[in-house]
Amino acid sequence: MKQFEIYRNIRKGAVIFGLPVSSFAIMMICIIASLLVVIFSFNFWIIIGVLIFNCALYLVLIRINNMLQLFQLRAMFPDIISNKRNSGFDYDKN
Repeated sequence: MKQFEIYRNIRKGAVIFGLPVSSFAIMMICIIASLLVVIFSFNFWIIIGVLIFNCALYLVLIRINNMLQLFQLRAMFPDIISNKRNSGFDYDKN
């Protein structure tokens, strides 16, 4: 019988090829545009330039994604929102 591992990181967001969906969409738009450039101006140096450009863009998007994770700030909202007055006693931290 096949066993499946539990996926616990579901709240981190969708990732395709190591990129979030928005960065992946930018990558795909650039790849489609570069394919159009290659088709309409077929030249060896243009093909090499497009390949280098797409690889560099992928690396830059991966770097930006990793750098943004370093600068993530704390959540805007508190964990618990309540109308009760705060007495200053924490009963649940024993």
